[in-house]
Amino acid sequence: MRRENYNDDHEAFRKTARAFIEAEVVPVFDEWLAAGIVPRDFYRKVGEMGFFGIEIPEEYGGAGVASYKYEAILAEEMARAGVTFGGSSVHIPLCLPYITEHATDEQKRRWLPGMASGEIMFAIAMTEPGSGSDLAGMRTTAKLSADGTHYVLNGAKTFITGGVNADRVIVCARTSPPKDDDRRFGISLLVVDTTSPGYAVGRKLDKLGLRVSDTAELSFTDMKVPVADLLGHENEGFSYLGKHLPRERLSIGIGAYAQAAAATRFAKEYTRGRQVFGKSVDSFQNTKFELAACKAKVDAMESVVDRAVEAHDAQSLSAADAASVKLFCTEAADDVIDRCLQLHGGYGYITEYPIARLYADSRVNRIYGGTSEVMRSIIAKDMGL
Repeated sequence: MRRENYNDDHEAFRKTARAFIEAEVVPVFDEWLAAGIVPRDFYRKVGEMGFFGIEIPEEYGGAGVASYKYEAILAEEMARAGVTFGGSSVHIPLCLPYITEHATDEQKRRWLPGMASGEIMFAIAMTEPGSGSDLAGMRTTAKLSADGTHYVLNGAKTFITGGVNADRVIVCARTSPPKDDDRRFGISLLVVDTTSPGYAVGRKLDKLGLRVSDTAELSFTDMKVPVADLLGHENEGFSYLGKHLPRERLSIGIGAYAQAAAATRFAKEYTRGRQVFGKSVDSFQNTKFELAACKAKVDAMESVVDRAVEAHDAQSLSAADAASVKLFCTEAADDVIDRCLQLHGGYGYITEYPIARLYADSRVNRIYGGTSEVMRSIIAKDMGL
């Protein structure tokens, strides 16, 4: 079926992205894997291509295109090539809306041009050791100084994507204690400068997958954050998180779909070239049936994510909608990728093959951004259950 929500401009962008990935990422991706991180300078190249600036308003150096479709295309093209851009997966997809919707004009002038160019890389720090998906249970505190000029930030965060390369981090912290009837009250967002005293990057976590993504532990010890770097209004941070989590979950669903589509392509190409018992593996009925089943699931995921992207662009994607996209796509993708790895036989378990990396990379999709169990709870609540 022809995809109806992508036009000639989108397809031209797809060609540009594919050529960039083939020239700038594929030849060095093994080096990135060995290092466990993307070189910081690479993000300036991404900025020069204009990829970071598509949704950023023109007055701040971007293209001013209010659509998520270009981010979706980038995700598809990275998966198609069996690569990623590492920790920058949060820079625009997750962090940008917090700045465009809640920053003051002065803050936008300070941060958005650098976001577009790749000079200022953003990450967001929500999760804390021991609290997991319970964001309201966070213990990181930000106490206003006696003279009202700055906050004193203390606490720790973990599983922070892009945490090593980040220049600015949106940190969720308690500026007030929770209310008896509202645990979510009292959380604020601070955009911290990673060069400030008291900020520290701990371990770069050694993960099963997403090996080039710099996932880190962060700590804040009596760190002074100017009040000018408060994002939005004090104590309203949880409402901002709730508003923007659907976009994060959409991005995870899109990524899962893209991985499944890529896995199916890899398996089709591998089985066509692999000879067993004097015949190509793709000539066996089991192979045909397995690939057909994978293709059917990928088609279903494509329809789901395309409809969701349209809803996002129309500002009608609800929290339950996004949860449904994430739940369906991440679980369906894991099934597809597992089947495709099986079709590779023993070589599917060798990390030099992209299917092995996809297998490891995709598993976290059902955990971060809210676990599958949390997604089911959101959907059930929306159903009135």
